[in-house]
Amino acid sequence: MEPSIYRYILKHTLKDQVLILLLTLVSFPIVYASLEVPKHIINSAINGKDIPDAVMGYPVDQLGYLFFLSGLFLLLVVINGAIKYVLNVYRGVVGERMLRDLRLELFSRILRFPIPHFKKVSQGEIIPIVTAETEPLGGFIGEAFALPAFQGGLLITYLFFIFNQDALLGVAAVALYPLQMWVIPKLQAKVNQLGKQRVLAARRLGDRIGDSIAGIQEIHAFGAAGRERSNVLERVQHIFMIRLRIYKLKFFIKFLNNFLSKVTPFFFYSIGGYYVIKGELSLGALIAVLAAYQDLDAPWKELLKFYQTKEDVRIKYEQIIEQFDPEGLLPEALQSGKAELLPVEQLSLMARNVSYAEYSNVNIVNNLSVELLPQQHTAIVGPEGSGKTEFAKLLSRLLQPKTGRIELAGQNIQLLNEQTLSKHVAYVGAHAHFFAGTIRENLYYGVDPESASENASCYCQQQVDKVDSEVMDLLAEVQLQDDVYHYGLQSYIDPEQDPDLAAAVLELRHALRASLHAAEMDDLVEFFDWDKYNENLSVAENLLFGSSRTISLDYNKLARHPLIHQSLKEVDLMGEALRVGYELAKIMVELFADVEPGSDLFERFSFIKSEELPEYKQLLTKTSVDSLLKLPVTQQEMLLVLLFQLVPARHRLGLLTESRKTKLLLVRKKLFLALQKEAHDLQLYDANEYNAALTLQENILFGKIVYGQARAQTEISQRIDELVQEYQLRTQIMCYGLDFSVGTSGSRLSVATRQKLAIVRALLKKPNFLIVNQATSVLDLGAERHIIHCVLKRMKDQGVCWILGRIEQTSAFDYVLVMEKGHIVDQGEYASLKDNSPAFQALLTGSAG
Repeated sequence: MEPSIYRYILKHTLKDQVLILLLTLVSFPIVYASLEVPKHIINSAINGKDIPDAVMGYPVDQLGYLFFLSGLFLLLVVINGAIKYVLNVYRGVVGERMLRDLRLELFSRILRFPIPHFKKVSQGEIIPIVTAETEPLGGFIGEAFALPAFQGGLLITYLFFIFNQDALLGVAAVALYPLQMWVIPKLQAKVNQLGKQRVLAARRLGDRIGDSIAGIQEIHAFGAAGRERSNVLERVQHIFMIRLRIYKLKFFIKFLNNFLSKVTPFFFYSIGGYYVIKGELSLGALIAVLAAYQDLDAPWKELLKFYQTKEDVRIKYEQIIEQFDPEGLLPEALQSGKAELLPVEQLSLMARNVSYAEYSNVNIVNNLSVELLPQQHTAIVGPEGSGKTEFAKLLSRLLQPKTGRIELAGQNIQLLNEQTLSKHVAYVGAHAHFFAGTIRENLYYGVDPESASENASCYCQQQVDKVDSEVMDLLAEVQLQDDVYHYGLQSYIDPEQDPDLAAAVLELRHALRASLHAAEMDDLVEFFDWDKYNENLSVAENLLFGSSRTISLDYNKLARHPLIHQSLKEVDLMGEALRVGYELAKIMVELFADVEPGSDLFERFSFIKSEELPEYKQLLTKTSVDSLLKLPVTQQEMLLVLLFQLVPARHRLGLLTESRKTKLLLVRKKLFLALQKEAHDLQLYDANEYNAALTLQENILFGKIVYGQARAQTEISQRIDELVQEYQLRTQIMCYGLDFSVGTSGSRLSVATRQKLAIVRALLKKPNFLIVNQATSVLDLGAERHIIHCVLKRMKDQGVCWILGRIEQTSAFDYVLVMEKGHIVDQGEYASLKDNSPAFQALLTGSAG
């Protein structure tokens, strides 16, 4: 990047800056004319002196001349305003466009940072630079040349006009400028220095906050919230003191400017007034000079403000350049260009005298030479600190060697572009990153964009067969098919986009009921029935008796909903509903009166939160059963909230009589009709329709598992799985499981699942060389052995280099390298090393121990 902000601007916006300057120059004669015309209005048109007989061929009198000059002044104002508008918009567009390009360039440079550099700087430092610290640069870029040219031109125009009226008044107008031009830069230099400190302090604050977020688990586990607040307080206090000093200096500069600008009119009033009295200066000229000076103040202040902004932006730009130009920055050419096919028959990976050091003189990999053959499966083992992990990253160019070179098919991998290297070599680490999105998007992340676009979604069996068949095979090989299948059962589908699956789910629904009935297990599930009160649903769920993406089951909101109150009153149930809520309040208060506020009993069993208990106690004390309908609406809502949480089958309090349930069914029907009129998307539980607001599994079950039935959940899940297999829907449901959102950095997936998916992602690329760097470290021994076997079988004609933590797994490989302290101390086949290699035997002994 250019070291100077001005050179950077000219490099990218030279044509735009020239056009802006030309527009600026056009405006100056118009500005001067707008100053000259008022003088003629006063001296000629109003005073009636030197009125021409005709203007532009038309005869005029004094009044006509006045209107002509006034109209001309208005026209000049409009033209001047239009030019300013065009200039401002143009400057804004240029600035925003450059800000967009600058942010993209900075992000592109982040992608080229050497990976070890991220150990020195954190996200908390880098992200604010791209998002926030560049913001002032956008505004400055558009006005870097135009604003000083425009405001400076205005200043010169106004001064020329003043000097043209009277030289002495012109001298008075500029008399204090030298003082300001000498003092202000000195004060601004101090502000600049403080500005640098403020930026660095803000980055340190961002770094600390980012570190705290990353370590939030440890903060809670060690009770260190106070320590973290103290650390952050120290940083924000430091920023506060810096900003306080900046404010003092900035406002002193402003005070000085304002004071000096008010001194100059003293000379105008005294000297100018003297000349008017003596008849040596017209009153119109003095008024015009005063108006011009009043206008003169604005461009002068803008120029001073621009100077301050320029210095601030210059500092920011220099600090950005410093931050985004680290040692070892990858050449831009390595991330551009298309993938090239290298000769497969020569596709070996060879390290020649490779050394790597992360810190000054301590080599982690030391003068290492080895060749990995194209169809050879190689395991690398060694104790911690042997350099095996770093060597795997060197082979993938994730690290840069200090000395020596690594060749792929005879070519130095440091000179291959990323597309070519990625096409032939795939790397899987122990802590593979997953981007926010779906499993499918992450699996196809390394596939060519043309192929990936075809794999974006699935809505029918044909697409599953065409797009995801290989993915399904790979998921089975890494033992993830069950996980993805269950993710699919928790997915939502649109029956209009996938009517075949929706229809199949309805068949499954009826088949499940028939299966349970045949096995005399009807008592395990209470199925949804529009005409029946469901004992295993809460009162609120029974009233809504449907699902919606917009209406959430929030008991407090439902208790306040006017349609609820209206429906309860229409079926004459409000009094009884409040009575049930009242009885529930009594029970809760009696049961939890002596329970500690922080107890988990409130969360597990109580309808009332611990902090709400005193409020309910007060309500019970001041209210009798007979006066519930006279309670204020807010207190009635408190009782309804309790009623809505009641589940008869679970709570078994006997408060919902058959009569009350019948009335609640009437409320259900009235409420549904009323909500439909309000265009809510509440979808009724209908046994013959697919409910888009329920998951696939909920649609199959279409009921509620009965409370208190041991192993009911296991039995139901098993029967659903059997029916899915029978109807051959498992693959189709897995397809939707691939649309499961992995969360931020894959946080919704277990570490083991992420490791397995990372291997699948690498295999989907079909690489010529697969480098696996302890990517199965969290799996148990049997699972790791199974995955190694499947991967090696799939890669039987390709090269594999696997960094292993468990020495016993090396028996599956063709060749084994043993590393210690950055050297290869032994190599050969497993059987030979087991019998003849002391280094390998020591690892085996340590593993067994």
